[in-house]
Amino acid sequence: MGERFFSGEYGVSREELDEYGAFDISLLTDLPLFIDPFLLFNSSNPKYRALHEEIIHYLQYLCEKSACQVGNSGLVQALYAFPEVSQTWLGFAAKSNRGLGLGRSFAQALNRNLGTVLSSFGSETVTRSSHIEKLCLIEGGVGRDKISDFVTNLILGYLAEYTQTFAEGHIAPDKLSFFPIRRSRFNYSTGSWENRTYRLPSFGHTFVILTPKDLLTKDDTWINRSDLADYYNAIPDAIPDVQLRALVNEYFASLMPTNPKEAKKEKPRVVWEVARRYPVVIDYYIRDKELDGDRATSVSQDLVRGSEQLYVEQFGELAAQLDFSTAPRQVPVDSFAAVLARARYLKHVVEDCDGYRLFYVDGQPIHRESDLHILYRLTWFDTAFDVNQEVNNGRGPIDYAVSMGSHDKTLVEFKIASNSKLKQNLQAQLPVYERASDTQKSIEVIFFFTASQEDRVRGIMNTLHLNEDDRLILVDARSDNKPSGSVAEVPV
Repeated sequence: MGERFFSGEYGVSREELDEYGAFDISLLTDLPLFIDPFLLFNSSNPKYRALHEEIIHYLQYLCEKSACQVGNSGLVQALYAFPEVSQTWLGFAAKSNRGLGLGRSFAQALNRNLGTVLSSFGSETVTRSSHIEKLCLIEGGVGRDKISDFVTNLILGYLAEYTQTFAEGHIAPDKLSFFPIRRSRFNYSTGSWENRTYRLPSFGHTFVILTPKDLLTKDDTWINRSDLADYYNAIPDAIPDVQLRALVNEYFASLMPTNPKEAKKEKPRVVWEVARRYPVVIDYYIRDKELDGDRATSVSQDLVRGSEQLYVEQFGELAAQLDFSTAPRQVPVDSFAAVLARARYLKHVVEDCDGYRLFYVDGQPIHRESDLHILYRLTWFDTAFDVNQEVNNGRGPIDYAVSMGSHDKTLVEFKIASNSKLKQNLQAQLPVYERASDTQKSIEVIFFFTASQEDRVRGIMNTLHLNEDDRLILVDARSDNKPSGSVAEVPV
């Protein structure tokens, strides 16, 4: 699988990484995993618990600054805003490893809430500990990615040491370099971040950071905003103060629509409004999540193992089968030919060489189009073409733009036939993108995994008078219509 993954790039085995406890990251695209701070708090590892305590310590320090009404925007930026640590190759920028980081809006939100609804941070009486995830429960727009980025920055020194230890024991010295890492340790005496130097795997002009698997999860943090609404019904009864409980119930009832259908739709928003006025609601929700902490660890382990199976093992195997870098006959003359060749070859491997099997986990097909995006990026290894997510032109980002210079660009969209907006996409989206991106070349690749999905996409095509051609390619990834037998050898 070569240099698509850390193991291939640095000549270590997946078994060595697994024994060390590190995730074998891709070096072509971020994988959709992130650090959940609850896993630090709930861990039996004293080092992890110490890291969580250090995070709380830093947030208490920020609370003191907020209480002093910090008006210096430069100081707020220095203490609250952080860049994304792209060198972990984890997160939600599925087309690359470049995320947005934690800018001014996050800094202002954290500063504002630490000075108001989070002012008791570090001195809670209901929960066993403080939790930074409180911020995402209170502030809209602060989700799993920002919480993870914040935590990753606060434990960056530990992650650098963790990577350095593995690298010096397993990787050839000529693949390592010394890198000064900004903000590796906070000095409470000076009130400033300090830099430290680590010997790390070098990759281009930067370094690579490994992350322990037992800190990672997928989908959402254990303490999360959408979950709060699901837990809410049991929360008020847990509040021992009778008067406060009555106020919470009355405020909730005053905001809820009387129409049952509207009430179901509006409940999450109403719960968030109640929690903002009465933060004790959040404390009792978090207490319940703490009590169920062992399940958080179990769920995260399953999610990470499933991610390893799909992205590293199965997609890695499929990407290796689709490797064009060693096939001289496949050298295309322009971006459209390159994209079309890969799409056709992908279709061949999936439909004729049992490649469809690699899109299933525990017998179930993938259902996220973002997973197809990850696979596609893995197939563009060692290529002269520029492969990137197209810049959002106001109509939403295209999945990929493959280009060779400014005058040769082809747009690529990947869809699963169950997509609710598939008809709209086929009818108008790509032509609109072409005009906005100043190109006349685009290809749409549509996967279907069931008979009903196949019927749906073919029905839409008939309605729109579309045929499968060089610009519209269907990939049959059904498991119920393939001949039995061993995996066929992919032709070279």
